[in-house]
Amino acid sequence: MENKIYTVITGSGSSIPPRIIKNEDFVNHKFYQPGKKTPFETPGEEITAKFEAITCIAERRYVDENQTASDLATESATLALEDAGLDKEDLDFIIVAHNFGDVKSGSTRIDNMPSVANKVKDKLGIKNPSTFCHDNISGCPGWTQALIIADAYIRAGFCKRGLVIGADVLSRVSDPHDRDTMIFADGSGAVVVEAKESDVPVGILSHESRSDGGKFCHALQMGASWNPDYDQSEEVIKMAGNQIYVYALTTVPGVVKTSIEKAGLDLTDIKKVFIHQANEKMDLAILERLYKLYKVKDVDYTIMPMSIRELGNSSTATVPTLYDLVRKGKIEGQSIESGQNIIFTSVGAGMNINSIIYRIP
Repeated sequence: MENKIYTVITGSGSSIPPRIIKNEDFVNHKFYQPGKKTPFETPGEEITAKFEAITCIAERRYVDENQTASDLATESATLALEDAGLDKEDLDFIIVAHNFGDVKSGSTRIDNMPSVANKVKDKLGIKNPSTFCHDNISGCPGWTQALIIADAYIRAGFCKRGLVIGADVLSRVSDPHDRDTMIFADGSGAVVVEAKESDVPVGILSHESRSDGGKFCHALQMGASWNPDYDQSEEVIKMAGNQIYVYALTTVPGVVKTSIEKAGLDLTDIKKVFIHQANEKMDLAILERLYKLYKVKDVDYTIMPMSIRELGNSSTATVPTLYDLVRKGKIEGQSIESGQNIIFTSVGAGMNINSIIYRIP
């Protein structure tokens, strides 16, 4: 068989912020009804209990006051480079997926100039001017889309190695008067990808992406707080949770199935599904729908590791962080081995979906 160039992951790292925020920390929050100017009369204990029952999130991580997304990205990148045993000066590119850049403590203002990737290069101390940098903003699927971009660079032959990072600090752009606030978290995950010449398929085998506009375009957007007394000039995340839930269940399984078919594989060939950690029950329902497309009744839930109960939804960081934790044996009962086919998939603002089939070297 003819040798081809494939994109393989040679190192990974994750940055999990130190502050643990539990659901009970939201009990005294004054939550307002979505789209209205009146607060809920429901006791805080009942709101948080219902939230956990729906999402399975018990706690999440927030950054310290002096940390930003580029700090987390730099930490995860450093760990990934060490894991790969790669000299940082040998990097051809750095891609950072995020949504809000370096939001400072006490502000919701987005800071994307210079790009987060350029800030990471600077903080890593890379002197090589040929290491080019750029950001990718695609909602929660930003990291998986960035990995697809990196694959294109490598397959095109003008890049041999790079960093692909997902980093977000959502705690600073969330509405403290919106129940959806409790979903969001902070974090970063990174991988080193390198070109590998092989006569058998390895690394990224295939991928599929989808974007839907119309009403879905505004299912996740920035807007004013539900609380009329909150500074209305400050824009915070607004989410149509039920609409996103229905959209994800309806569309994600089909995108994943197409990516599996593009790789010439069957569902039985997949050993792990690394899915965006948005809502545990939603993710389980997506897996069930995927099995249903293959007319398989017995769903193997063990192929889908989860971190959302402890880490919450850190947007672009969830998939690479989850991969790093499983790869390094930090999630009980979960592991990956050479030769296994795994899936990276995500859904989020846009609405955007992507799915990657990856064979572990």
